[in-house]
Amino acid sequence: MRDNAATRGAAARKLWRYAGALAAAALLCGVLLGGLSAWFLGSVAIAGLTSAAYSFNVHIPGALVRLFAVGRTAARYGERLTGHHAALADQTTHRVGLFEAMAAAPTVRGAGWQLADQARLADYLDDVEDLDFARLRADLPALLLAAGLIGALIATAFVAPLALIPIIALLCALGAMAQQLARAGATSWAQTRLLRRQAAQQFGAALTSAVPLQAEQAWAGRCADALGRFSQAEEAQRALRLAQAGLDALASLLGPVAGVSIFAAAWFAGARGEALLIPAFLAFSWVALAETAQGPSRMVVAALRRRAAKAEIERWIGTATQPAHSPTRSPAGLTALHTSMQRRAPDGRPLGARLTLALTAGRPTILTGASGVGKTSLLKQIAGWIGQDSMESETGPLSAEDRRRMAMFCPHDAAILTDTVRANLFATALPDEELWQALEAVELADRIDAAGGLDGWIAQDMLSLGEAQRLNLARAWLSTKPLILLDEPTEHLRADQGQRILARLVERLDDRIVVMSSHNATGLPDAATIRL
Repeated sequence: MRDNAATRGAAARKLWRYAGALAAAALLCGVLLGGLSAWFLGSVAIAGLTSAAYSFNVHIPGALVRLFAVGRTAARYGERLTGHHAALADQTTHRVGLFEAMAAAPTVRGAGWQLADQARLADYLDDVEDLDFARLRADLPALLLAAGLIGALIATAFVAPLALIPIIALLCALGAMAQQLARAGATSWAQTRLLRRQAAQQFGAALTSAVPLQAEQAWAGRCADALGRFSQAEEAQRALRLAQAGLDALASLLGPVAGVSIFAAAWFAGARGEALLIPAFLAFSWVALAETAQGPSRMVVAALRRRAAKAEIERWIGTATQPAHSPTRSPAGLTALHTSMQRRAPDGRPLGARLTLALTAGRPTILTGASGVGKTSLLKQIAGWIGQDSMESETGPLSAEDRRRMAMFCPHDAAILTDTVRANLFATALPDEELWQALEAVELADRIDAAGGLDGWIAQDMLSLGEAQRLNLARAWLSTKPLILLDEPTEHLRADQGQRILARLVERLDDRIVVMSSHNATGLPDAATIRL
């Protein structure tokens, strides 16, 4: 494989030499065409005023004009064909090496999660293209422009030295503006990419979780936030395009300023009549050179996009560092709840007799009973999702709305957002070590670590029921709410595994009020059991 890569690399370098030679030929023919055309017209005009018009030979310069025109067209097409061929040859070699590196990277080895993120995959493919074609879009045009400018400046120094003053001043202004565009453009491009990715992730996560989000009355807010980020990305892109337009507008003045400056300097030096033909040749050569170099902002943007793409791809294929694990306790804030409430079904119908509840922090309460007896409905009623009951706390009565703000409800069928593991833990503000501690507590750390880490991309169908349940329990582990409600927390788990995880979770939450439902009484010590 290395021999094939070396062969492809040698072939690509040969093609790039051909492309460079053809591009140089196209530039030279264009400059000579512009200069010779101006010289030819000037000579004809001067000869037409004298007897030299009868002996003036128009055939040779006319033939040269046609030759340079045909040569410029042929060289341009040849340069485009050869340049794209060279870029595609580079692309083959580059992508083979790139995907080999990705396959060997610890962060993605043996996992398909990263590429399941469609927004991230789209960015990745754009980055690869930015790297593949950077030489064609930035390096080759910039090299030819620099060579043409050096040649034109040297010729101007001999023909009309005074013209160098405005030309160099304009070139300095262009250089300063290009540097400013490179700095501001890098920031705008990074912001655009980040906002687009965040918007796509948020919108995709909202679409795949429409039902639970609507139930929690969060659907409209999630969608509005995602669309707002798309708008912000467009604003950042618009700022970049405006900066590009400013640089291109200034660059469009190069040809006229150089041409007028050369004529003015030659006239000021006393050149008249035939003596102006050489300055005319040079002036229109500058016009042709500036026309060839139109759109310098594209070179600047191609270069900054290559830098951004290179940094992003290195992050993709780089070695991920394993975060440290250190526990951090979350604050509580509620120690007791008691009430005598009428149990209700989700549609508001009363269920059975009134029930007296006394919930205390540090002593979990277990609701048991057969399926359909109303355990989940009672948990939702305690959380304030059903009914408008008031419950007494040590600080006074708590309405259903108060409890909704204070409760963390974990349903037995965990909803997995199409997003990163970090986002699915619902605790993005917490440090990585605490997130890893939660995953270890629910015996999911190894699975997540092997599949891409906290920034690995997951969806509902990528996790087994047991893995989704354990991720759901990790959310409860990380919650800072004082009221934790767990609906069948050990469902889809082996009995021994469920007991281990539940014991750790209850110990972790010993300063909170914990209420859980279960078909059978669990073996938790000091737990209060209510049979429905």
